[in-house]
Amino acid sequence: MTQVKPGDTVRIHYTGTLSDGATFDSSQGRDPLEFVVGSGQIIAGLDAAIPGMAVGEKKLVEVPADQAYGHSDPNALQAVPRAEIPDDIPLDLGTQLQVQTPQGQVMPVTVVEVTETEVTLDANHPLAGRDLTFAIELVEIA
Repeated sequence: MTQVKPGDTVRIHYTGTLSDGATFDSSQGRDPLEFVVGSGQIIAGLDAAIPGMAVGEKKLVEVPADQAYGHSDPNALQAVPRAEIPDDIPLDLGTQLQVQTPQGQVMPVTVVEVTETEVTLDANHPLAGRDLTFAIELVEIA
């Protein structure tokens, strides 16, 4: 039986869950995820679990935060004067916005605090600092 090795293009079905059991992403109802093993196209902890698998094999993979989206970086929090944000921009806690850096890059941020004078935005990945679990099935080795 053929087993996956680094450099192979594979297709997997997956369901990603948090420690409380909540699903944060899944390929259910979509095409399988296709990527080159060992290329850095997916998070490191999941990528490392694929070599040695055979088509049809299923496994549960625990991925610690440092092998997923990293730890939450307090330097990624930024307080912005409330007056600098247009009135038509929603500022409910948890709202995802996009900001442009001085270099012109578009960066996703999340509203984490709103006061009369400031809005605190978090540029960490929404899953930063979280340990993740993936139920995966190897569908194909291309």
